[in-house]
Amino acid sequence: MTRPRCALVSLADTPWYHVVNRCVRRAFLCGHDAHSGQDFEHRRGWVETRIRELASVFAIDVAAYAVMSNHYHVVLRVDAARARGWSDEEVLRRWTQLFTGPLLVQQFLQPPQRALMGQAQLE
Repeated sequence: MTRPRCALVSLADTPWYHVVNRCVRRAFLCGHDAHSGQDFEHRRGWVETRIRELASVFAIDVAAYAVMSNHYHVVLRVDAARARGWSDEEVLRRWTQLFTGPLLVQQFLQPPQRALMGQAQLE
């Protein structure tokens, strides 16, 4: 059964978390799959690059990670103080490094277009 993040993450208790993500249905993340005969070792670099990219965007420090054949582990620390120091604009800039974002956010991040926005749009 799934649970909301607010029930899983409590920064008051600890900023450190061990996260595990697994493949399903005998799928391989990395390494040689004896069942299909395919080699997926090239994906290990992709996963490592993505972990580093996400850590640079969010207020998260990666202490350790391990990429296994069908799952990976990440030990991370949530840096709440760093995130609290970000302005709304900084949060939006970081968010749009990963996602396009709604048109309203795209307009807000461009000063000439932001100048044309009404108060309701800005709020």
